[in-house]
Amino acid sequence: MDNIIVIVVAAIVGLAIGFAIAKMMEKGKASKTIANAKKEAAYIVKEANKEGESIKKDKIFQAKEKFLELKAEHEKVIINKDKKIAEAEKRTRDKESQVSSELAKNKKLNDQYQQKIKEVEYKSDILDKKQSEVEKLHKSQVQQLEVISGLSAEDAKAQLLESLKETAKSDAMAYLQNTLEEAKLTAQQEARKIVVNTIQRIGTEEAVENCVSVFNLESDDVKGRIIGREGRNIRAIEAATGVEIIVDDTPEAIILSCFDSVRREVARLSLHRLVTDGRIHPARIEEVVKKTEKQINEEIAEIGKRTVIDLGIHGLHPELIKAVGRMKYRSSYGQNLLQHSREVAKLCGVMAAELGLNPKLAKRAGLLHDIGKVPMAEVEVETPHAILGMQWAQKFGEKDEVCNAIGAHHDEIEMTTLLSPIVQVCDAISGARPGARRQVLDSYIQRLKDLEDIAFGFHGVQKAYAIQAGRELRVIVESEKVNDDKAAELSFEISQKIQTDMTYPGQVKVTVIRETRSVNVAK
Repeated sequence: MDNIIVIVVAAIVGLAIGFAIAKMMEKGKASKTIANAKKEAAYIVKEANKEGESIKKDKIFQAKEKFLELKAEHEKVIINKDKKIAEAEKRTRDKESQVSSELAKNKKLNDQYQQKIKEVEYKSDILDKKQSEVEKLHKSQVQQLEVISGLSAEDAKAQLLESLKETAKSDAMAYLQNTLEEAKLTAQQEARKIVVNTIQRIGTEEAVENCVSVFNLESDDVKGRIIGREGRNIRAIEAATGVEIIVDDTPEAIILSCFDSVRREVARLSLHRLVTDGRIHPARIEEVVKKTEKQINEEIAEIGKRTVIDLGIHGLHPELIKAVGRMKYRSSYGQNLLQHSREVAKLCGVMAAELGLNPKLAKRAGLLHDIGKVPMAEVEVETPHAILGMQWAQKFGEKDEVCNAIGAHHDEIEMTTLLSPIVQVCDAISGARPGARRQVLDSYIQRLKDLEDIAFGFHGVQKAYAIQAGRELRVIVESEKVNDDKAAELSFEISQKIQTDMTYPGQVKVTVIRETRSVNVAK
């Protein structure tokens, strides 16, 4: 037990001695490290001082060089400024010498001016004296003349003026009369010359439209398909288009008869499509007719656009362009309305150019002068076409000169511009040439239109077509509004109305058609 204690104590003492020795050794190493660090620091400081001195010397040298460069530039600037100042001083001296010479010259001119003033004043005094002498001499002469003639100066002046007035009036009247006669002769010659030149420069056609179109067929076998079983196809075509279809012994041809050229064209194109397609039955006929009517409306707008482009007319309202296109399918006394309006527009343009007026405005008025003949609604038919056309032109923003020319070309309103008589004259030139119009055809077409209008005046009428050259009126009614008994009554009432209100040759047959359809869809 005692041995263990001794060993423990010895170990503790050994550890303490080792620890003390380790501390002493560590302290010696630290002192040595600190001494080395101080040496290194002193060396670094010494090197830094050397490098700083070197950098300082370089910076001072660079600063001196920069200073010398700036000083040289400054000296150059100062030299340039001195040079400019010297030039400015030279220019100033030159200006001063020039001003001095100008002042000397002005002084000399002023002296001359003063001398001239004195001379003028001297001459003015002499003239005043001579004027007074002349007046005294004139008065003495007038007094002597008064004594000799026995008249005072005022009386003599009055007599002289009266004599001069009479002479001047007589001469003026003679001159005026000669001038008027010459002006009338010249005006008539010029007017004839302008009209003749205008007519000669416009190419015209003399073709007159009729009321019949011929539809050519490839073979007579197609006629049976067009007629259909018990004539149902041909009846469907006539009911849908309002055109009478005449199938006779004429080889490879069918005649389409109608006074309305639009209906004839719709029927012709529809037949062409049906024959080309091969499917001909009532339902297909109605479908094709509707598509064709839409195509004709598009074609009307295209015709109007081409017409205004050909004539060089710009800025026309789209509704007026459509009205121009509809003219192709209208006639005036047998003369195609679009052809007539184009002709009048060209005549107006040439005549306006000859008279020094605006030819484009004249063309515009000439083209639109008959747009009232293609009414947009049936209620507008009662208004005279010139007034109706003027109202449309005003509605769609045309100029006052154009509107007045349209409304006044049949003297229904007063003419206010030179354009109006030009349009009137050109309208007469276009319509009066041989072969241009036929009065009978126009009255015939008007009678057929009146027949249809009478039918539309009754309740329940859906469509009305005048066929057989006006000898038959075919009326299609709505089955929901008109029953069978009412249809018979309606036929009688229409015939009585025609007999009372119209004058016509022969007889007019009134046929009322009431068709009932029941449609169901199988799904």
